[in-house]
Amino acid sequence: MRILVTRPNVFTGDDLVVGEVYDVIPVDDGTDRQTRAFHALLQEYWRSGCHSYDAKSFEHFRELIKLYLGVGAEKYYSLVHDDGRPALNPIISWRIKSWSRYSKKERKEAIDRLIAEMETVGVQSKKFYEILQGMENKQEEKTEK
Repeated sequence: MRILVTRPNVFTGDDLVVGEVYDVIPVDDGTDRQTRAFHALLQEYWRSGCHSYDAKSFEHFRELIKLYLGVGAEKYYSLVHDDGRPALNPIISWRIKSWSRYSKKERKEAIDRLIAEMETVGVQSKKFYEILQGMENKQEEKTEK
């Protein structure tokens, strides 16, 4: 369901029911469903052993996936050196963008790239297909509404 806020406390949208309570997030925000799908796919990819990433742990693997299949790194400015000393001028550094800061579109694209890579390298587990089927079922439910 989508709603449009036309002015303070005035909303329009698909089948809004008076007296119903709705949880609303901005359309560009990522969703919990995307987060669950991404992490389920990551877990299955890691478990499959089909990847060629030189990851030391699952957490390291997740960061590599976000780096190579997600939006990668983002620039930030720091006023302290890595050892804690104050910097005279801002230091430009890079860090892998946190999943919580991905937009809905960025999440969708990262999930699509992850699925494509998993298919390319030959992940064929029952769990992988269950995750894909669940995602497809949710999409069909959304389309029917």
